[in-house]
Amino acid sequence: MSDPGKVLVAVTALVSVAYSISTLARAWVVRGKGAKLSGDSTRTPVAEERFARLEQAVDAIALEVERISEGQRFTTKLLSEQARRLSKPENLQLSSNTPT
Repeated sequence: MSDPGKVLVAVTALVSVAYSISTLARAWVVRGKGAKLSGDSTRTPVAEERFARLEQAVDAIALEVERISEGQRFTTKLLSEQARRLSKPENLQLSSNTPT
């Protein structure tokens, strides 16, 4: 993926997926808290295991998105430095003590 546009699209897609999973996990937690308040204890060990796996998955996705965004920042920095170097014409000048 050498094209910055493609990288940006990929990072955006991963961030949206991570955000969606995070939102679903939060909604599930809120739903579980509401069930506890109403006296309905439907939480089972299987549900707790599933929630733990979901939480781990969201954390792993967040770490990967952070890693990808750091890589994107680094690549952008390198490209901007390279563009700056190429835009400045180098003045090739002989040393000042050259006889005329």
